[in-house]
Amino acid sequence: MESHEDNKRPACIRSWKPKAGIVLGSGLGGFVESMDVFEVIDYVQLEGVPAAGVNGHEGKLVYGSVGGVDVVAAQGRCHLYEGFSPKEVTEIVSVIAALEAELVILTNAAGSLNEDFKVGNWMQISDHLNLTGTSPLLGQGHFLDMSAAYSPHLRERFSRAAKSDGITLYEGIYAGMLGPQYETPAEIRMLKSLGADAVGMSTVLEAIQARALGLEVAGFSCLTNPAAGMGHSHLDHEEVLNVGKQAAGDMVQLLLSVLRDMG
Repeated sequence: MESHEDNKRPACIRSWKPKAGIVLGSGLGGFVESMDVFEVIDYVQLEGVPAAGVNGHEGKLVYGSVGGVDVVAAQGRCHLYEGFSPKEVTEIVSVIAALEAELVILTNAAGSLNEDFKVGNWMQISDHLNLTGTSPLLGQGHFLDMSAAYSPHLRERFSRAAKSDGITLYEGIYAGMLGPQYETPAEIRMLKSLGADAVGMSTVLEAIQARALGLEVAGFSCLTNPAAGMGHSHLDHEEVLNVGKQAAGDMVQLLLSVLRDMG
């Protein structure tokens, strides 16, 4: 008899055995160029996983090897602001869990709220503020401990790798907002007062779902622009994509270093 997990695994991916899953945010889909790719499928082939509709999110699931470690990379994501439900936007994480991966690495593009963080670099997420107003656990009565949502063990490994590789890697708190509009300067001042170092429109629900499914979680924000009121230019999605593509090399190097150690 097929299990619930088997239902999330069409025949074409039931043989996949990744050690890690990676969700690639805006402008970061090029990470798959560093992979030894075995198979690629579109999200539409996975029951319950919506097609990604935002520029910079290709909507493909890529299975391959990085540094000798088998991984599955989700090339893009869907978002609440596109009209999807919390369950739908986290379904790709459920697929990764069903493939029996041990951990998931969530990446995103974010605005920087911390004057000490230079745009174009990466911030490792130490904790988050879920300001989306919802949860993927709605209706389940599932009380989940989120006191260590982002694995201290993985954070330490990535910090050591960044130092060894000479890569700037900040650490801070990510605020997840609903979107699709960017925040106002007043909202940014509010977020700063709450302790946020970066702000974006994804990741927090995925982290909740991943922890509920027993996955270790690491999270990273590519700081693509100063948040509203902190810079002199208008916020623009194309700028976000371009900076994300330029910064992707550092993240590829970090992932290679850490995954090799896990092999």
